[in-house]
Amino acid sequence: MAYPNTDETVNLLKELVSIPSPSGNTNEVITYVENYLKELQVETKRNRKGGLIATLPGKDQQNHRMLTAHVDTLGAIVKEIKPSGRLKLDLIGGFKYNSIEGEYCEIETSSGKKFSGTILMHQTSVHVYKDAGKAERNQDNMEVRVDEKVHNAEDVRALGIEVGDFVSFDPRVQLPPSGYIKSRHLDDKASVAILLQLIKQIKSENIELPYTTHFLISNNEEIGYGGNSNITPETVEYLAVDMGAMGDGQSTDEYTVSICVKDASGPYHYELRKRLTQLAIDNGIGYKLDIYPFYGSDASAAIRSGHDIIHGLIGPGIDSSHAFERTHKDSIENTAKLLYHYVQSDMVL
Repeated sequence: MAYPNTDETVNLLKELVSIPSPSGNTNEVITYVENYLKELQVETKRNRKGGLIATLPGKDQQNHRMLTAHVDTLGAIVKEIKPSGRLKLDLIGGFKYNSIEGEYCEIETSSGKKFSGTILMHQTSVHVYKDAGKAERNQDNMEVRVDEKVHNAEDVRALGIEVGDFVSFDPRVQLPPSGYIKSRHLDDKASVAILLQLIKQIKSENIELPYTTHFLISNNEEIGYGGNSNITPETVEYLAVDMGAMGDGQSTDEYTVSICVKDASGPYHYELRKRLTQLAIDNGIGYKLDIYPFYGSDASAAIRSGHDIIHGLIGPGIDSSHAFERTHKDSIENTAKLLYHYVQSDMVL
């Protein structure tokens, strides 16, 4: 038995976070994943929402599993072009303006042109604004400084920038020798990399899965509905692979796999949770059980949409979620190990 290679997973993760993909503008990263799976000779199809579904046949074709992770990320959209030539933003996903202050960004026009910029407070200069440190970080005070010679809204529009253009944030990915992974958008591209490596391992080892298993790479999770469709009637178990949230009162850390007990949608399926926990114990996998109080997943979206499924949620522990995120290779490895055993285990029937 050989587990998926963690270094390969991390390298894949670095490539994924470097592809801009705010919710609503994910075609480029979905195409990347599609081509990756094509090289493994895995059949895929896109759903109408733009997500990607890969299916690996199993011994039992009457009872299916589905695993999901999402490639869409937090981002923004141009709300207004100010008379000064600066851009006002509207946020995509659940985060605060203070988490993007000073961040480099990219504006992509509807024609595909890309421009760089920086997200700043209007009152940034301490030499001019005495309230620079006290002013509220909100939509009215935060703006994008475009890296072009623009003096007014007409100059900006002449570049092709318009209301509705997507704005993505520089991931600033770094891989220090200590084994940490620092980057924006580890939520949830860390899990996508883990699932892609798992599929690669299944194909390279010619593993026959006990059940036909679908892998949904969803693209609207950050706005609440990425994984709520395209679930076959035969699907019994649905496992979302998404970040484990860290903070005060949480047991999740950056070194183990987090198994979610409950989030804002309510408890996850008790028997599936116990099965995942036992698999971790039986195979010496570091894990933590946890509750995420302000959180929803593709699995909870699927339940809300009325699907009669057993649902669960696991993932690597991510520090500072929806901001400057960090995890460790150990957490990636433990998550990959649990998934490797899970897809080869019996269902909770």
